[in-house]
Amino acid sequence: MKSLKSMSLLLAAAFLFNLSYAQMGKEKTVEVGGAPMYPSKNIVENAVNSADHSTLVAAVKAAGLVETLQGSGPFTVFAPTNAAFDMLPKGTVEMLVKPENKAALTGILTYHVVAGRLSSKELNEWIKKGNGTAELTTVAGGKLWVMKKEGKYWLKDEKGGMASITIENVYQSNGVIHVIDHVMMPK
Repeated sequence: MKSLKSMSLLLAAAFLFNLSYAQMGKEKTVEVGGAPMYPSKNIVENAVNSADHSTLVAAVKAAGLVETLQGSGPFTVFAPTNAAFDMLPKGTVEMLVKPENKAALTGILTYHVVAGRLSSKELNEWIKKGNGTAELTTVAGGKLWVMKKEGKYWLKDEKGGMASITIENVYQSNGVIHVIDHVMMPK
């Protein structure tokens, strides 16, 4: 009798494990920074799991933008990697995350965000309409330009800086992330 009870419990556990595994498998994820990004999670819920975006996550927290980026959006986020932040002059990130520089940090971070969910398909359509370049207005009120060269998407900021999109179409419940290799700077 005990072995029948044990067998029943084992079968029930196996069934529940398979059910939860099947549920996870239904979402098409993209790996970013060594972690799967789930379309059912919001931008912040996914970003905190990316080993490549710990600097961005710390900056978002310091700027007080966590709640905003957990909101319904939709948002398109051009997300610089840790390596992108490391390219800034030494001490820049440390200076920006200080409470007295919150406004400047917020301005830089929101310069990487565009209202709406712009996948690479939409970006491509805008680029075609713009004869090779699409102008985007950021949440900060600045401009970014996106273009496609040799099969890659590129962003240009107001200072002439360039970044390539290294991972595109990382869908979130409240938008989409495109991973970029440089920090974009407003005027």
